[in-house]
Amino acid sequence: MKRLLTILAVTVFVASCGDGKAVSVDDLIASGDLEAIRTQRTEIKNKEAEIQEQLKKLDAAIKKLDKADNSAIVSTLRLKDSLFQHFIEIQGNVETNMNVIIYPEYQGTLTRVLVEEGDRVSKGQLLGRIDDGGLGSQLGQLEAQAQLAKTTYDRQKRLWEQKIGSEIQYLQAKTNYEASQNAVNQLKSQLGKTTIRAPFSGVIDEIITDQGTVVSPGQPVFRIVNLSKMFVKADVPERYLSSVVPGKDVSVNIPMIGATIESKVSQTGNYINPDNRSFSIEVNLPNKTENIKPNLTARVKINDYSNEEAIMIPLNVISENSNNEQYVYMAITDSVSRNKAVARQQIIKTGKTQGDYIEVLEGLQSGQEIIVEGARTVKNGQEVNIINQ
Repeated sequence: MKRLLTILAVTVFVASCGDGKAVSVDDLIASGDLEAIRTQRTEIKNKEAEIQEQLKKLDAAIKKLDKADNSAIVSTLRLKDSLFQHFIEIQGNVETNMNVIIYPEYQGTLTRVLVEEGDRVSKGQLLGRIDDGGLGSQLGQLEAQAQLAKTTYDRQKRLWEQKIGSEIQYLQAKTNYEASQNAVNQLKSQLGKTTIRAPFSGVIDEIITDQGTVVSPGQPVFRIVNLSKMFVKADVPERYLSSVVPGKDVSVNIPMIGATIESKVSQTGNYINPDNRSFSIEVNLPNKTENIKPNLTARVKINDYSNEEAIMIPLNVISENSNNEQYVYMAITDSVSRNKAVARQQIIKTGKTQGDYIEVLEGLQSGQEIIVEGARTVKNGQEVNIINQ
């Protein structure tokens, strides 16, 4: 690497000598000439590629002509502990439990619609009224009768406590009062069904039935939506049952709005779907701006495994022997000459992959060196010449 940098430095110096005056890279950068800087960089990159190719040819020639040197030219990688995070990617749908169609509980004419589409309403707010068909008048009569029954009961109770009158008179008065009160409560409950109220706070998304229409139970009147409590629902293959649990980190990407949201698994299902051998998960989505809508498609990326002290190696350095064992070549360095080493085959056990790298579970430790370039051509016990670029 030092040799390459030296050659490149000389190349830059010579190439910059137009009229005999040298222009250094620092001077070129200080000039602020963006076009000149880009041109110089392109020239250097081209020279670097040419020099790399020339070095390979020279190394091959040296290897061929030097009969005393039977070592292979390799490059190595010094292993170190690093953070390894494995992700699984699945597709899900954005949903909310607060997207509800409101139905009436009473049959009659929808006499009043008290909201408009787009209005924000609070839980319990009155949205509409249905003609009660005279229930209000009946309630007034029953309340008057109940008040009379209460007065009679109170007087009869006082007499009975003074040992005046018969017990049957007292019990009859009590029964009449309780029956009247129950009738009032029942009619109030029936009358309450003539009003339509918001089941939760949200926005009136749609008025389905117009004012003046005769409605009945089961006929939709309003749609109310609350977008503050959204979640993604997705199906996860059953093999991840033990690793995808509540609390796992999740990255949710919603392509249609160009948003990526960091969250956690909030809930996992307890049922394996026999059709696709999967279980469902839910991931909460904060939606303060309310730009996330129900039924959007989402890409869910779940961090199912992490290791803060993982040994990671490139996939392309791994070979397999006749016993189906995976192995790599370690570079055992000579204590006298740093660049002279011996290739030694090392059996390893691997885990999960991350891009072009794979985690090594057994066989290698931090601080050891493995052969990278030349790993497919060296032999066990062969001397190698390490040239790390």
